[in-house]
Amino acid sequence: MKTFALASVAALVAGMAQAEGSLALYNWGDYINPEVLTKFTEETGIEVTLDVYSSNEEMLAKIQAGATGYDIVFPSVHMNDIMIKLGLLEKTGINTSADFKNIDPAFLRAKEDPASEYCLPYAWGTVGIFYDETKTGPITGWADFLAIPEKTGGKITLLDDMREVLAIGHIMNGTSVNSADPAEVQAAADYVLSYKAAVSAFTYSVPAPLAAGDIAAGQYYVGGIVRFVDKPNFKYIIPAEGGTMYQENICVLASAPNKENAKTFMEFYLRPEIAALNVSTQFNGTPNTPANALTPEFIKSNPNINVSAETLARLQIFEDIGAALKLYDRAWNTIRTAQ
Repeated sequence: MKTFALASVAALVAGMAQAEGSLALYNWGDYINPEVLTKFTEETGIEVTLDVYSSNEEMLAKIQAGATGYDIVFPSVHMNDIMIKLGLLEKTGINTSADFKNIDPAFLRAKEDPASEYCLPYAWGTVGIFYDETKTGPITGWADFLAIPEKTGGKITLLDDMREVLAIGHIMNGTSVNSADPAEVQAAADYVLSYKAAVSAFTYSVPAPLAAGDIAAGQYYVGGIVRFVDKPNFKYIIPAEGGTMYQENICVLASAPNKENAKTFMEFYLRPEIAALNVSTQFNGTPNTPANALTPEFIKSNPNINVSAETLARLQIFEDIGAALKLYDRAWNTIRTAQ
């Protein structure tokens, strides 16, 4: 999901004064093609700045702490819902734009925004396992992955992400990744804890240490394929037992200083050629139906990027779980601090 260097894009300093004709994005790291931003500026004259985050929680905490100057954020669907409930997002009416017809209705997943009056579906993908088969041998899912340290001595990592890590426990226990049942959340945590000693780190850094040989496998986003497309021994799988999928949306903050420019960017991104340009470096799926025909053949034909109906059936997507989030916070704290 985060796979393209952004050195050419200036970082946004939160709270800086916004010049007329500017737009400030706050996005996941390496989750937008700089060419998209360059093209937007060339066509509109609007200067774009970018700051990045590594988790929904990091983004939300910064916004709630009073960070100013940002116009657009890219929350996952469940965080999209949370932010609407908190009054942090602006109703844009993007669903009334002429090109909104390009969006597949299957991606209107936000429960607080079912008609897409606030946000625009942006990109989607899966979370699975990247591994170096020369170090692990063939693996098919979570059970094989978690057994790697014992079987081969190779190191494995999990994401530094509460919901994604606890999702492994839920999936292996046959419960929903959105369960609000205290016993099921505890059981999911216990499953993860039973393998805690085998986990070398909880981290978002996977492609680099995998390529360097420092780890044998890691839980990661499908977009990491871009790093290994020419290396046949590095593989990605969607676990046989099941996995998670993500979808991020383009949302305008209620506090955005450049709301009109933000709406202009959303309309720009509705164009199929722009969505396809972005996908060409993300290696994620796009909700923009006609854009799919414009993406590189490798992406169109890759079963891990554009998944089959059979694979889709074993994927779960996170939802806003309300007060039950406290259960997950406690479980996650236990996992992270356990010796």
